Amino acid sequence: MSRARPRVLEGSPLELGARPDAKGVNFALFSANATRVEVCFFDDAAGRETGRIELPEYTDEVWHGYVPGLLPGQLYGLRVHGPYEPWAGHRFNANKLLLDPYATELRGPLRWDDAHFGYDPSDPTGDTMDERDSAPFMPKCVVPLLQPRWRPLQSLGRKRRRGRPWADAVIYEAHVKGMSAGHPDVPEKLRGTFAGLSDPRIVEHLVKLGVTAVELMPVQAFFDDRVLLEKGLRNYWGYNSIGYFAPALRYLTHGQGEEIRRTIWRLQEAGIEVLLDVVYNHTAEGNHLGPTLSWKGIDNASYYKLAEDPRFYFDTTGCGNMLDLGQPRVVQLVCDSLRYWVQDYAIDGFRFDLAVSLARAEKAFDATSAFLTVLRQDPLLSRTKLIAEPWDLGPDGYQVGNFPAGLAEWNGRFRDDARAFWQGGGGCLPALASGLLGSANIFDKRGRRPWASVNFITAHDGFTLADLYAFNEKHNEANGEGNADGHNDNRSWNCGVEGATDDEAVLDLRDVMRRNLMATMLLSQGTPMLLMGDEVGRSQFGNNNAYCQDNEISWLKWRDIGSRDRAFFEFVRGLLRIRRTHPLLRQPGFLHGNEIDKGVLDVTWVRADGEEMKSEDWLNETYRSVGLMLAGRGGATLMLFVNAYFEGVLFELPKHAAPKSWRLIVDSGRGLIEPHEKPVHAGDTLIVAPRSLLLFEGRRR
Repeated sequence: MSRARPRVLEGSPLELGARPDAKGVNFALFSANATRVEVCFFDDAAGRETGRIELPEYTDEVWHGYVPGLLPGQLYGLRVHGPYEPWAGHRFNANKLLLDPYATELRGPLRWDDAHFGYDPSDPTGDTMDERDSAPFMPKCVVPLLQPRWRPLQSLGRKRRRGRPWADAVIYEAHVKGMSAGHPDVPEKLRGTFAGLSDPRIVEHLVKLGVTAVELMPVQAFFDDRVLLEKGLRNYWGYNSIGYFAPALRYLTHGQGEEIRRTIWRLQEAGIEVLLDVVYNHTAEGNHLGPTLSWKGIDNASYYKLAEDPRFYFDTTGCGNMLDLGQPRVVQLVCDSLRYWVQDYAIDGFRFDLAVSLARAEKAFDATSAFLTVLRQDPLLSRTKLIAEPWDLGPDGYQVGNFPAGLAEWNGRFRDDARAFWQGGGGCLPALASGLLGSANIFDKRGRRPWASVNFITAHDGFTLADLYAFNEKHNEANGEGNADGHNDNRSWNCGVEGATDDEAVLDLRDVMRRNLMATMLLSQGTPMLLMGDEVGRSQFGNNNAYCQDNEISWLKWRDIGSRDRAFFEFVRGLLRIRRTHPLLRQPGFLHGNEIDKGVLDVTWVRADGEEMKSEDWLNETYRSVGLMLAGRGGATLMLFVNAYFEGVLFELPKHAAPKSWRLIVDSGRGLIEPHEKPVHAGDTLIVAPRSLLLFEGRRR
């Protein structure tokens, strides 16, 4: 493109972002309070500006213009003029080059410099505008292709594939880089990328394990925090979004999205859906002292929820700011982004980080908020899998069970209750029982189904499963924050030794404990979610907040997996097979002890003497064991015994409305799946070993 000022036509305000056609490119940007918008063109990401236009029209709060002759692949950025009045909520500063919120590709890194900040650092109030040009240090937006080559193949693939029913879903929370960065057989140049994630060895591992979906931690464009880089660390997790349409370049071997699409297609062809963890609650621009990179300079007062003093932000995320999803154009931005990932990348669903922040009308949580209402009625998005992280850091921020029908929710209570029960604490049995049946007391309303409860025992935030039974305390020293970061209430137990040990008795106990917790999750009603690497004993060496550890602390361990971890993998794989082949573990509705055959209830809780649990039994805080019998209409029956005592408990198999004989199919104490042992019979007594779980199957006549 020449340095001469290009000719600019009126263009259209209807589609935001840069939209090419056969003759040129249309630009459109929402800003309710700007006075002028310029588009700057560059010849490379390093920042040599080759031309600049002013968008000539302003329609319905959208600035727009059309540039004839402009081609796809052109690099550009925005300069937005308007008042710099922080005391009124406005932070316009045309000295700062801004990213287009609708850019589908970014080129070049963010190079941290004081020029990124919109205020003069010599003014402690922040009320004086900084005049340095940030363009040399900014990534550049890329005008997208006119007709991507992948579309015909993508459309064909979407027609062939149908989404998996929620009731059958087993989610695997993964990190794109962490999955392959440490795999010795993945080609080195592909490790840590989307191409590495789709390596046949990675896909085979997931298929062999038996999961049905991967939930990828953030892959939308994000930057490394300046403070982390200064400490020699990186933002590994990616909860620092700066572009909701553009992928993070660090996960690509080249700058195009075809690599992502091919990876998604390969996983889907293997029967594995792909969900994205998305961060629409806040952005990488931080608080009032943060950088001006995009939204803050485009229209701060429209995009962000401001405090009573407009200099500051109403922040329920702990990250300095909060997008205002009470604003229609912000809702449009988020929903346009979601539809883009579904339509252009064939994504199967989303997990919404700190979803309470997305549903705050004014400042309080509202299940009928604008965003949730639009999301649920959208003809495309409402048919994908939608998962809320049902909390944030604001007032009344814990809202598990209060999201509307149609969304699933991370069930943090299941995690805490299951951990507390297997620690052996008193009074934990009723909460465990609720979790085993899908937490009906939380989710059984408005026609919701058990799958609405996404049950997990570990996630990216916290101890891994191996560390949960190797550490009493967090060990986050590598994060450079004096071990002050991360949760303190982990409900963990080191089984007698803090950290690594060669003591076989301690290692045996740790194996039993992680088998107990994994079996509890996979044998419960609801949607189970596994954490990447738990199936092979991945340890973070006691770090329960490894957000900045882009190294072997966080990566999945592939080398030198020992015999104990190989055995645990087979145990988890066996549990998933049991879950898959026994519909009683994937009930379509909640169970409330209703009669399904004469004298037969769909669920029966059993004491050690074989009799049904009474109300006073549930109030007995010394109880640490119970039996659960699930019965189906066709005669299929399952009997689960759990015992958190440090001693064995003698149980009698129930005689009433039960099969005459039972076959053992899970034994967590010995690590057995479907052992070839003699059946036991109604009225027989058996010992459930200390801190262990047994599952039997039978069939009523």
